[in-house]
Amino acid sequence: MENLQLIIPELFISIMIMFLLIFGVFKKNSSQLVYNLTTVSLVAALALIINLDAQIQSSLFNNSYNIDSLARFMKILLILSGIFVMLSSSKYIQISKISKIEYPILILCSILGMMVMISSNDLIVFYMGLELQSLALYVLASFNRDNLLSTESGLKYFVLSALSSGLLLYGCSLIYGFSETTNFNQIMVNTKEIEYGLTFGIVFILVGLAFKISAVPFHMWAPDVYQGSPTSVTVFFALLPKIAAFTVFIRFLYIPFYELGNQWQMIIIFLSIASMVFGAVAAIGQKNLKRLIAYSSISHMGYALAGLSTGTTQGVQSSITYITIYLVMNLAFFSCLFMLKRNDEYYENIDDLSGLSKNHPLLSLSLLVVLFSLAGIPPLAGFFAKFYIFVAVINEKMYFLAIVGLLATVIAAFYYLRIIKIIYFDPEREKFESKHNLGLKLTLVASTFFILAYFIYPSGIVDIISQININ
Repeated sequence: MENLQLIIPELFISIMIMFLLIFGVFKKNSSQLVYNLTTVSLVAALALIINLDAQIQSSLFNNSYNIDSLARFMKILLILSGIFVMLSSSKYIQISKISKIEYPILILCSILGMMVMISSNDLIVFYMGLELQSLALYVLASFNRDNLLSTESGLKYFVLSALSSGLLLYGCSLIYGFSETTNFNQIMVNTKEIEYGLTFGIVFILVGLAFKISAVPFHMWAPDVYQGSPTSVTVFFALLPKIAAFTVFIRFLYIPFYELGNQWQMIIIFLSIASMVFGAVAAIGQKNLKRLIAYSSISHMGYALAGLSTGTTQGVQSSITYITIYLVMNLAFFSCLFMLKRNDEYYENIDDLSGLSKNHPLLSLSLLVVLFSLAGIPPLAGFFAKFYIFVAVINEKMYFLAIVGLLATVIAAFYYLRIIKIIYFDPEREKFESKHNLGLKLTLVASTFFILAYFIYPSGIVDIISQININ
């Protein structure tokens, strides 16, 4: 029973999924109530995670499920992001006619899968969590069945994700074949000498994980899926799966294969450089804000991987810091996107922002702060995120990686500044609605304040993350 207390948050979400499904089926016209109950469930799950003793370092189920400081921090980040996504997108879901009982339940299923991934210390447990997350995301991407782009994006994500899952599973089978175990702690203990098969297994698993965070060259699904999915699903795609996949990256590389750094380091460096450069260049010609943020996220994942490629604790901590700040910046950006509404229609093209500052000065100011932060301009939070990464990379004398990162930052600044120019200097268009729900306003104010005020106490998050035990 003592062990079960450590997974109370996961058990609670599992019970709520079953309860809400039965409740939604038997109570007619309950979609909004189910949505609100889902948000409350996430708040309760957050409270349960925070209530767990922070000093606990425990392994459950035959050492295949870890409850430790890394899992605790990442789960708090995951659930917090989920709460803010639910709060900011509630009005959008009603207007877009995707307000059905299945929608919030699928969100909960996906979050449960991500929580399992975050705590996984075994290839089988990790894969089980991954598939629970992915199956829900397939449906969410194509949830708006009346929209051709939505159904197309769901199909693309399903086909490409199934392919990556197949590669990942093949990698798992190779590692099991050569080490005779799927447990992260036992893989290298059982391996007497490094076989080529083990290296191939690492490569295949890294390919599958790179797909999940949309790193180049496994990014091909992201722009189409981001654009085609309902915006409430796009914001979910842009934030939460990245947290889970990145945690698995850390556990997979730094627990079983830490001593094989020379085997995987060059792969991570290649993924990082390719993602930073391609994401920065490809975003320049975009006209749709959701496609632009897809390429932007590809570039940002490149920076996060740069910290991971150092093979040091400082590098991993800088990557976790980067992911945390990235989540807040994207949450603020999508909150602004949800406010571009007129006559119950949402606008998502860059041209729709033309002259926005004349009619909506506060919204324009929020976008200005967010875009400057995404570009990495001091003293905003985005600058510190990149600064920590570059410090970790330079400390390991990986100068080429740092130079490429700096050049990619300069290129990316162009398209962020172009949007600011359109907002402030182009002729104004018809005014957008100014009435928005409280949850959306709260999300935008909180995230914008975080970005603006981060420089006052930049070591706050760093101090918390520095206490995380990576290995």
